[in-house]
Amino acid sequence: MPHAAHHPVILCADDYGLSPGVGAAIRDLIERGRLTATSCMTVCPSWPAEAKLLKPLADMADVGLHLTLTDQAPLGRMPALAPDGKLPPLGALMRKAFSGGLKTSEITAEVDRQVAAFTEHFGAPPAYIDGHQHVHQLPVVRDAVAAALSRLPGAYVRLCREPRRAIVRRGVAVPKTLLISELGGGLAALARAAGIPANTSFRGVYDFSGTVPFGDLMGRFLDEPGGRTLVMVHPGIPDEELRRADPLVDQRAVEYDYLKGPAFADLLAARSLRLGRFTEADGNI
Repeated sequence: MPHAAHHPVILCADDYGLSPGVGAAIRDLIERGRLTATSCMTVCPSWPAEAKLLKPLADMADVGLHLTLTDQAPLGRMPALAPDGKLPPLGALMRKAFSGGLKTSEITAEVDRQVAAFTEHFGAPPAYIDGHQHVHQLPVVRDAVAAALSRLPGAYVRLCREPRRAIVRRGVAVPKTLLISELGGGLAALARAAGIPANTSFRGVYDFSGTVPFGDLMGRFLDEPGGRTLVMVHPGIPDEELRRADPLVDQRAVEYDYLKGPAFADLLAARSLRLGRFTEADGNI
């Protein structure tokens, strides 16, 4: 199948605010025209300072909320989910979500606090909402996210749904990608029912092992894009704050070096693709 001429693809960097090195890499890529969206972790200590540095680039990329309900400290008291002041790891959060163990009022309040912290420090509401480790798709959480988006006119939601056949054909982290996609069905239904705009294709999941060159992975992620295709990336410059906060460190530098380099530009040109923001992407598959 021939590639559509100059088809726009949303390239979204996760974890802005996690550390100064992550922020510096993401801002550099936005300025170079190599990113068109970034998702911000407003629970992180670096967020207020990093928000001020990002604000001058607001017209160059969609800036959204990276809802965080794992591993970090919440912005308010959560005695049921984070009794010791630290959010649980993903596995524990998922068990609670699927066993009815999440307290709706507590989750809703924390979602609202993270939206408020975004708006306070960035000076504008989020252009979209997604989730760190895709937590925005989980039961109870997805309802709170849909409710928050209903109060943000024009904001979109990042869906992690992708056709099974496309995931299998791409051949990258197939079991992990299938699981993330299947978990997104409930949120997709909520978004459709509420008329919340959303991407139509989601790509970028892999194992972060570095065993396959990142350029090869991007070649697969950018295969036959259609509709509103969104590709997730995690660039960064390793620093001590990142090493303390997150296990994903060195592979972020690999992604950053590739995304700012000539090989990525060559790939886009060879595929007749360009990077675009959500409003530039075609919603029809």
